[in-house]
Amino acid sequence: MNIHEYQAKKLLATYGAPILEGHPAFTVEEAVAGAEKLGGPVWVVKAQIHAGGRGKAGGVKVVKSLDEVKHWAGDILGKTLVTHQTGPEGKEVGRLYIEDGCAIARELYLSLLVDRASSKVAIMASTEGGMDIEEVADKTPEKIVTITVDPASGLMPHHIRRLSFGLGLSGQSGKEFAKLIQALYKAFQEKDASLLEINPLVVTEDDHMVVLDAKMSFDGNAVFRHPDVAELRDLSEEDPMEVEASKYDLNYVKLDGNIGCMVNGAGLAMATMDIIKLNGAEPANFLDVGGGATEERVTAAFKIILSDPAVEGVLVNIFGGIMKCDVIAAGIVAAAKQVELSVPLVVRLEGTNVEKGKQILADSGLPIIAADDLGDAAKKVVAAVKEA
Repeated sequence: MNIHEYQAKKLLATYGAPILEGHPAFTVEEAVAGAEKLGGPVWVVKAQIHAGGRGKAGGVKVVKSLDEVKHWAGDILGKTLVTHQTGPEGKEVGRLYIEDGCAIARELYLSLLVDRASSKVAIMASTEGGMDIEEVADKTPEKIVTITVDPASGLMPHHIRRLSFGLGLSGQSGKEFAKLIQALYKAFQEKDASLLEINPLVVTEDDHMVVLDAKMSFDGNAVFRHPDVAELRDLSEEDPMEVEASKYDLNYVKLDGNIGCMVNGAGLAMATMDIIKLNGAEPANFLDVGGGATEERVTAAFKIILSDPAVEGVLVNIFGGIMKCDVIAAGIVAAAKQVELSVPLVVRLEGTNVEKGKQILADSGLPIIAADDLGDAAKKVVAAVKEA
């Protein structure tokens, strides 16, 4: 789960992170009112979307008058920003953040993330703030300092010294950085974050630290423990089908292909997507209905798959262990009848109550193509789509 910049800053400020004063705005009038409260003489009008690269796309403007605030707020609100993280379709701006200006001496990069390879928290820092970290890693990797922190021992003084040295910090900014990195690590741990990125982290002309931008992502499986974080969710920033899937606890991710997939088990889902590609087609989604799905969840999953206009065929691949094949079959039949199935449907069932499941499908009167195994299923759905 992602949140907006202004939300992340407000959260981090509760841990002691230094931020500039600012106000969110959903209309031009709110933007001007927010700027008036700040007083100026310099303001920054920032688009709030769940993507980086806003400045390059025209979503961040430094202004020096209320008239300019009004002009750029009107220009940016409702605009579709296309960045390297949004994809070609871009994201429409529905809210702004009006923030005080800042006298910048240096721009740094800092991030915390879960390093799955080491099962630790990785902290990355670079003197090349304000740039895409991928570009820095590609062209000047020596300018990135990376450390890993064992959750059992936590952040240690030697970690802070190494990061400070790598960023060339000393004096007042060095002292403030030591407090900041401890605050960020505490926030990261306590809020079950998966990513915390500050780009840029600024050293001001009077040698103070300021969190000038902030991006935070949280472990979706742990959000239930943090009602304050859950309240920050902006559904307009998420794919509507993924939002719908979350209502039924379905693991759904939209992809760019044309073969819809409904599978139980993440590993089996990955194998299903691989074998679709092996047969010359592309999966339209990752969808794991889980081991204990009900007929209602299966019906919802099927509807979500078919609501994607890019889907030209559907492959259902179920191995019944905890999940019973007859429950899956009943859900498929119920959903297919409700949405008036108009694309080829290939079903491969195996496991608990498989014969009952196959009988339900056979008696449904629907044009369902049965498959004997996964390889057979993939070949049949790809062939059916090409023939359709």
